[in-house]
Amino acid sequence: MGTVFPGRPSPPVSPSDDIQTNADNKYPESLRLILLDDSEDNEGHRNTEEELRSIINHLEKFQDINKCQQYIENESQKYRFVLIVSGRLGKEIVPSIDKIRQVRSIYVFCMNQAYHKEWTWRFKKVKAVVVELDELVSRIKSDHKIQIKVKDPLSINIWTASAGKSTTGVNGKFIFSQVLIDCLLQLKSTGTDKNELIDCCKSQYKNDDFELKNLHEFEQDYSPNEVLWWYTKESFFYKTLNEALRTEDIHMIFLFRAFISDIRDQLKEYQVKNSLKVYRSQKMSSDELTILQQSIDQFISVNSFFSTSTDYQKAVSFLDDADKSSNLERVLFEIDADPAVVTAKPFADVSPFSDYPDESEVLFMLGSIFRLESINRNNDQIWIIRMTLCRDDEHHLKHFFDSKKQEIGSGETNLQTLGKLLWKMGKNDLAKKYFCRLLEELPPNDPSLRSLYDNLADLASQAGNFEESLVWHSKSLAFYRDNPIGVVYN
Repeated sequence: MGTVFPGRPSPPVSPSDDIQTNADNKYPESLRLILLDDSEDNEGHRNTEEELRSIINHLEKFQDINKCQQYIENESQKYRFVLIVSGRLGKEIVPSIDKIRQVRSIYVFCMNQAYHKEWTWRFKKVKAVVVELDELVSRIKSDHKIQIKVKDPLSINIWTASAGKSTTGVNGKFIFSQVLIDCLLQLKSTGTDKNELIDCCKSQYKNDDFELKNLHEFEQDYSPNEVLWWYTKESFFYKTLNEALRTEDIHMIFLFRAFISDIRDQLKEYQVKNSLKVYRSQKMSSDELTILQQSIDQFISVNSFFSTSTDYQKAVSFLDDADKSSNLERVLFEIDADPAVVTAKPFADVSPFSDYPDESEVLFMLGSIFRLESINRNNDQIWIIRMTLCRDDEHHLKHFFDSKKQEIGSGETNLQTLGKLLWKMGKNDLAKKYFCRLLEELPPNDPSLRSLYDNLADLASQAGNFEESLVWHSKSLAFYRDNPIGVVYN
């Protein structure tokens, strides 16, 4: 499921290679939240500050305009800033800091919304004028989540005609990623898997009381019809799943597979009824953009859930604060999607399930395939990448996927199927992990054991571990001797 940008001068890519583009931009820039307000502190404000810290951990408070502006100017080489300011002080400071590149966004909190909207409309970085603290927190959460998406590297594979039909080059990555997704979604999940996932997340967030509370709620109350709410909620679920998909952490994806399946089912149930045009803001390196420019009329597979918006202006607004000192280009994906042409990879408007319904978010299923139509720069110096969602049969790749599935075996998909696929991908350690996991689950006389022993023997032999290989071969022969009838030999 690697990220592949064919055309880069490098050795051929094999299915076992892991390539992550835009690695320098793995995390969003260091953010500082600034609160400029000269009113008296109270319990309501303190509770709001605690919520804000759960979004952006570092918060600086000022009551004086000059000290606040001096802090921004002095620290602007190191940080990016999100400013919350009262209406009266905002009217004084916003005109002088709106042009500072490192000021990413401004939120005006006031008692007279109509009055302050009259002057704030002139300043692009003022994202909202609000009168309720809950609305302020919700809006900052929503915008921060989108900014992370914009800055996060986009993990994709490209099928290119020039690479031919081989499954050992760049096209091999494309095929293996699709087959792996299908294999994982067909695997039955167990309570053990969910418990292991919960334990992993508890360990990762052991010092985060906010996420531990979310984890407890998830563990106790999760139901499949709430999965889109969990995915759109700013919590461990969204962060951990997306990180696993982006970094190609196959075991973590394996543990999440039941919930990925729930997302697919919900997207299918709430599939949009009519064709639509959606947008996705992105910042990417010049090298990535060049590779995409060399891939016009090719197929793009996205290795994650692909979040888009029907709101053009909102999507573009998150590209306003381009960092001209970096090597990042401002990109807007413009996608035409027709629900009549896809069934295997559904997409749906998930706004009704979101904490942020005004995002107008349309979510595409993991592994969705698009055709890259064109790339052009508009008058605002934003690169517009136009894509079309592909028909299930349009990309003429189904027989490649089916052929690869047949190579790893027919019948019910189980951990042995997954192990064989990973073995084909060159991920031998993971293949062994799932073969051994299946050994622990099968009863001692299960007829599949002999072929499983043989797989482990061959894996060990490939790795040069001949003594271990001999042990597994001995187990295979012993099993055949003790169970001569009914043995299934693959």
